[in-house]
Amino acid sequence: MPSTLIIGGTRGLGAALVKRYASDPSTVVFATARSSSAPSGFPKDVKWLSNIDLTKSDVGDKLTSQLQGEEPLDVVIINAGRFTTEDFSAEKGPNWDEEVTMYTISSVAPVTIVHRLAHAGLLKSGTKIVLVSSEAGSITLRHEKEGGGNYAHHASKAALNMAGKLLSIDLKEKGVIVSIVHPGFMRTEMTKGVGFDKHWDAGGAVTPDVAAESLVEWTEKLDISKSGEYWAPRGPRDIGMAETVLGKNLETPLKLPW
Repeated sequence: MPSTLIIGGTRGLGAALVKRYASDPSTVVFATARSSSAPSGFPKDVKWLSNIDLTKSDVGDKLTSQLQGEEPLDVVIINAGRFTTEDFSAEKGPNWDEEVTMYTISSVAPVTIVHRLAHAGLLKSGTKIVLVSSEAGSITLRHEKEGGGNYAHHASKAALNMAGKLLSIDLKEKGVIVSIVHPGFMRTEMTKGVGFDKHWDAGGAVTPDVAAESLVEWTEKLDISKSGEYWAPRGPRDIGMAETVLGKNLETPLKLPW
């Protein structure tokens, strides 16, 4: 039976992905939670991996220990993230601890996780690793119209993009695919928590279920030719500076600039 591992599966896009994959009875679904117990409201067949905290240096070892004895995975989606807003004011300027946390979750932990999975024999030729990034990680797409700020969120996603590219090079000989994606602007507690709900309508934000369906479809069609590339499966529709920077009549899916 094909197997899928969702890192960060309890809320938002991650929860939607868990439910979407679990709706197929032929798929074995593993999902991670920071808590010691399985969350409620999910299909009973989901295999929860507990105490998986992406801010901790032992995250890779805790993950692989709970997967010991399992067959190599077909799909791994690393979705966990954090967004704390920052600007250049005296009041809301960069916060050291928050910056370190955002970088750790978004760009340090994913490398550790992939490395441990590979060396534990849990990846195989044809395994698809999807790193959930953001168009915010594109340096090219940053523009004066949008403004500055949000340093660690945006830069940690840029760092994830680089890490994904390098992982794709290291895993190419093994036949492992690494895809870096902007899943879409979503109506989640995360975006609401940073005040972006005021942009939901104008920005074309979708529910996590809709974004998850697009991501599953993208992953199903994924092959080695797109490994190490940075894509928006849903196209430019919710990328605010896409047309300003890249022009009109953009394609869907859209290959994003670094």
